[in-house]
Amino acid sequence: MQVSVENTSALERRMTIGVPAERIETEVNKRLQQTARRAKVPGFRPGKVPMSVIRQRYEDAARQEALGDLIQATFYEAVVEQKLNPAGAPAVEPKVFEKGKDLEYVATFEVFPEFTVAGFDSIAVERLSADVTDADLDNMLEVLRKQNTRFEVAERAAQNEDQLTIDFVGKIDGEAFAGGSAQGTQLVLGSGRMIPGFEEGLVGAKAGEERVLNLTFPEDYQNLDLAGKTAEFTVTVNSVSEPKLPELTEEFFAQFGIKETGLEGFRTEVRKNMERELRQAIKTKVKNQVMDGLLAANPVEVPKALLENEVNRLRVQAVQQFGGNIKPEQLPAELFEEQAKRRVVLGLIVAEVVKQNELKPDEDRVRELIQEMASAYQEPEQVVAWYYKNDQQLNEVRSVVLEEQVVDTVLQKATVTDKSVSYEEAVKPAQAPADAE
Repeated sequence: MQVSVENTSALERRMTIGVPAERIETEVNKRLQQTARRAKVPGFRPGKVPMSVIRQRYEDAARQEALGDLIQATFYEAVVEQKLNPAGAPAVEPKVFEKGKDLEYVATFEVFPEFTVAGFDSIAVERLSADVTDADLDNMLEVLRKQNTRFEVAERAAQNEDQLTIDFVGKIDGEAFAGGSAQGTQLVLGSGRMIPGFEEGLVGAKAGEERVLNLTFPEDYQNLDLAGKTAEFTVTVNSVSEPKLPELTEEFFAQFGIKETGLEGFRTEVRKNMERELRQAIKTKVKNQVMDGLLAANPVEVPKALLENEVNRLRVQAVQQFGGNIKPEQLPAELFEEQAKRRVVLGLIVAEVVKQNELKPDEDRVRELIQEMASAYQEPEQVVAWYYKNDQQLNEVRSVVLEEQVVDTVLQKATVTDKSVSYEEAVKPAQAPADAE
């Protein structure tokens, strides 16, 4: 087998491969002999068909199959011989594809970029620390109560935070417009669901009352046909309901799977969850800073094949998340390219850090992480056992731990500043990470 390689760009390779005719004929004959053992030809018993008949009937198909398998096999042999690392499937172009002659074809493909990860000491990280105070816990209990708010009919005028059931008709220049009318809609005043002035215009209304609101759609309204236009809404208030927060009772605790522990037991469980959330939030913010630093310090050229694969993966995720009848390939690739590029580059960098530092998942940390995740369930031992019986899920946890070890490796050389903050500031979502360059 003859192989020559041409570098057509930083990552693209054009490889010409020649396969001797003798090897082709050997593969063709092997397939014809296999066919002869099972072929059913009228006038002949199975396994007794003359090879001349077999060749006449099946040689073309056998040759096509042999050539396809040979291209696949010899491409793999060639990249191993040339010590190349393809980043995707090759585009194959036959040059000589004739019976009795050597097979010659050209395979064009991209390789993974070769680079050394550096710049750990140029990365600056702010590492937050915080505690869950009693005040934080009290605030969380109020949040949980508000999330489970019930509304009861009130015989009074509506005020902010009340829930109204309304019918309304919207008109522009006397004509009803699409999406401007509804019946039986439930609206919490002050929620900001409707355009400016709509909810404010219903404060003080009573059940059975009709109000006419003259409002203007914002200039940046999402429906461009309505943006900046003035509309008249006729609103009928069917009912007014006031919010009622649930009491901290055993019935309330049971909604969260916590039974017969009383208020103190409930507070203990909520605090555990808050502390778990706090640890994860701090860890995530440190990780994002490290990853941003690695991206800035290590510009990497991205193979088109990897970028395309990641774009397609994000398309599928978007369709699964938002539903609808749209197919993934109908979503514009440009919507996902920046995110896909960041993911691919980070994947390459993280893999190289693992390789350079010979990192392997710390199995003690793997078990600790599984136990922490399992602690959120009622029977954590069963959850731990489930992870260790499912290789796919276990390997996903190992990948998370390995990424944490990469972060730890970087932090050993990075400039780290510790900062004490409140619980609220620590768990507040960080700004979106910078895009890969």
